[in-house]
Amino acid sequence: MRVQKRFKKLIDSPNNVRFGDAVSIVKAFGFKLERVRGSHHLFAHPDLVEQLNMQNVSGKAKPYQIMQFLRLVERYNLTLEDS
Repeated sequence: MRVQKRFKKLIDSPNNVRFGDAVSIVKAFGFKLERVRGSHHLFAHPDLVEQLNMQNVSGKAKPYQIMQFLRLVERYNLTLEDS
């Protein structure tokens, strides 16, 4: 499934997002995986000071972390990188 289509699905239903889809969308916005410590996957964006934490819980991303990501995208006007 294309990243744009998955991103629209993520916006429409942030409570039911597969962790793998969330990670691919986060990376498509320019975030890079900095480290993994336990279940915490920490992502950093080269233009932002803030980091993004994502957790895999039974194959799903936590909804509040999806909402944090969406707020970062909106606050900093982040766009999808060219594939």
